[in-house]
Amino acid sequence: MSTPQERIWVGIDAGKGHHWAVAVDADGESVFSTKVINDETQILALVRTAQAKADEIRWAVDISGRASTLLLALLVAHGQHVVYVPGRTVNRMSAAYQGEGKTDAKDARVIADQARMRPKGFARLDTPSELVTTLRVLTNYRADLIADRVRLINRLRDLLVGICPALERAFDYSAAKGPVVMLTEYQTPAALRRIGVKRLTAWLEHRKVRNPGDVAAKAVEAAQSQTIELPGEKRAAKLVRDLAHQLLALDERIKDNDREIRETFRADERAEIIESMPGMGPILGAELVAIVGDLSGYLDAGRLASHAGLAPVARDSGRRTNNYHRPKRYNRRLRYIFYMAAQTAMMRPGPSRDYYLKKRGEGLLHTQALLALARRRVDVLWAMLRDKRLFTSAPPVTQAA
Repeated sequence: MSTPQERIWVGIDAGKGHHWAVAVDADGESVFSTKVINDETQILALVRTAQAKADEIRWAVDISGRASTLLLALLVAHGQHVVYVPGRTVNRMSAAYQGEGKTDAKDARVIADQARMRPKGFARLDTPSELVTTLRVLTNYRADLIADRVRLINRLRDLLVGICPALERAFDYSAAKGPVVMLTEYQTPAALRRIGVKRLTAWLEHRKVRNPGDVAAKAVEAAQSQTIELPGEKRAAKLVRDLAHQLLALDERIKDNDREIRETFRADERAEIIESMPGMGPILGAELVAIVGDLSGYLDAGRLASHAGLAPVARDSGRRTNNYHRPKRYNRRLRYIFYMAAQTAMMRPGPSRDYYLKKRGEGLLHTQALLALARRRVDVLWAMLRDKRLFTSAPPVTQAA
């Protein structure tokens, strides 16, 4: 039996159905390469195999999402050291290895080698708390629901154009519930003309639609502008009715999901601090916590800003110096959170608006000024969470030593 080595690095190309694991030693030589089904028994067997090969093991994975949840939970539960090697790094470094082919085994080998050669270059992974995991599930589900809603509205508007273009133009169906309620019963110009403004107003009022008179007047006015019946109108009208019902049901699901997100988020001790910052409501705050976790993966506010793509990177070459560009490697969703929060805060009087106007006065465009504001607010939020204090318009008073 061979003597266990001092240390090995195990790279895992993670997948939904199975993973591929490759271990390398300190010289980069392969120790083992094996396929592992995404199952507790087989993953634990992999851990035992690795432990039999070395006294110390360093694990590295290329996915930290749902596909690797079981894998990461078992590794962390058994006291293993795990780091995250981004897929972008794996893809770029694969070109430096022999052969043009792409296989799970090759990717796993690249992951293991990168972890071996860059011992401090990758963030360590840990099992997130129950609250953070729940928020990730809820916020991801909300994103799916919003995407479904956009698709439903696009289909509904497309069908309405084939029935009555004026009726499609009359309302913003994504923002107003009343017109959608109307479409569950009245979809064609002829039907709207028959019922008239007075009776349609009463019908909408009975269903607790806001401003029923305005909705009825706009709908009937659009219907009166078209007297011809377009081909396929009857079938399209039935589809519009079905889509309207689906859209109303989906809105209720989104509302329930949002309520659950708020309740879960406000169970976190940081929720009050995050919500005290102008523009950062419970939904954006929940998404922030779902992405950053307990902030232990960030050394300072600059690292958080870099992850959000708010810290420009230098691209100097030769005589060209101080040439900064937007980074390519950052979390798009995290950037969106800080951008939207900054945009909301900028619209109200306060330090955020003052800073935005200052940047516009310096010649920055609207988007550039918002990004500068978002970057500044990252520092403020970081300090608030570090000091566990709520937002105030005036800077905190520092006590003299």
